Amino acid sequence: QVQLVESGGGLVQPGGSLRLSCAASGFIFSDYMMSWYRQAPGKERELVAFITSAGGSTNYADSVKGRFTISRDNAKNTVYLQMNSLKPEDTDVYYCNAVECSGYVCADYDYWGQGTQVTVST
Repeated sequence: QVQLVESGGGLVQPGGSLRLSCAASGFIFSDYMMSWYRQAPGKERELVAFITSAGGSTNYADSVKGRFTISRDNAKNTVYLQMNSLKPEDTDVYYCNAVECSGYVCADYDYWGQGTQVTVST
């Protein structure tokens, strides 16, 4: 049974930091590209960052470049999102996504976590 369980969300003041974690189980984690998405009510889900299966490549949305860092620990089957210099506009539900890829050729199915709320406010 595939599971992606996000944690680490919460309330933080502008300029603060949070680290999100996504613990994976039920599939071969090291074969999967991992991504973080976010979504606000009434808006489309937005790709925040992704990291390739071996961790050799990462990519970020322009809105988070220089502030967020995605990383993974294949030994722990976990992907992280370190979020620094948080802004109110970063307030969203953050979702973990897993898709099986060979290089950048990916399967047509993927898996999602349940999401974790991040709120940036005074």
